[in-house]
Amino acid sequence: MSADLHIHTTVSDGLFSPEEVVRMAKDTGLRAIAITDHDTVGGVAQAAVAAAKLGMELVPGIEISTLADGQDVHVLGYFVDTEQEWFLKRLQSLRNTRVERNRKIIEKLNELGIAITWEEVQAKKRGASPEKNIGRPHIAELLVDKGVVRSMDEAFERYLGKDGAAYVTTKRITPFEAIDLIKEAGGVPVLAHPGLYENDALVEEIISHGLAGLEVYHPDHDEERTERYRKMAERHGLIITAGSDFHGERHGSMFHAPIGTKTVAYDQVERLKMAARK
Repeated sequence: MSADLHIHTTVSDGLFSPEEVVRMAKDTGLRAIAITDHDTVGGVAQAAVAAAKLGMELVPGIEISTLADGQDVHVLGYFVDTEQEWFLKRLQSLRNTRVERNRKIIEKLNELGIAITWEEVQAKKRGASPEKNIGRPHIAELLVDKGVVRSMDEAFERYLGKDGAAYVTTKRITPFEAIDLIKEAGGVPVLAHPGLYENDALVEEIISHGLAGLEVYHPDHDEERTERYRKMAERHGLIITAGSDFHGERHGSMFHAPIGTKTVAYDQVERLKMAARK
């Protein structure tokens, strides 16, 4: 009776299609999952059909990329209306910004003497989705292919992570704007992996803007961070969520963890539903 509320598919930078992800979740014994692709809800409908056939519940979700204090901050949205035209157009503009960021990363890698092209990165995209929704994992995979690094982890540590030599930030919406956007689309905003930002003052500021929940349980949260954010969520009366942040395994590196690794009791899904109805 548990749920994994942070999963990616080939519609963004995952390695498995929405249907495949649902089947994997079913095999894991989960009652519900959320598809939370980056800046798109393009895989939700496919996943919902697959989930219905298997007797599972599919939570329509999204992970919106934002910028605050010079670093990426991700805001999850649950039970968003995936058919509102204005919302879909807004998401397209966010993906255009993602393309700009990726091209600048490639330019920076070129400046560092690493021969890599946009076309090569695009070729790493899996699936038949019309959205060329490229992410840093695609670039990291290509760096491993070319022998620039030995692993995905090394690619992020040396080049693509926030302390990496090719890390780039572009003008993006703020977490506060993302919260407003999710609410306007009828959804419930939850801050993804707050421990990765190493800035609890910022987390508190985001909470004060109307955040509904915190992703307390995440593969990149150690015990100390998990307990800290659990207490923070309880102190503010926030919904506690959990997710594997599953993308799949590339070159032997699981990014971030297998489906079902981090789960929350189903009653938290009910809380999200209730929040969405308000």
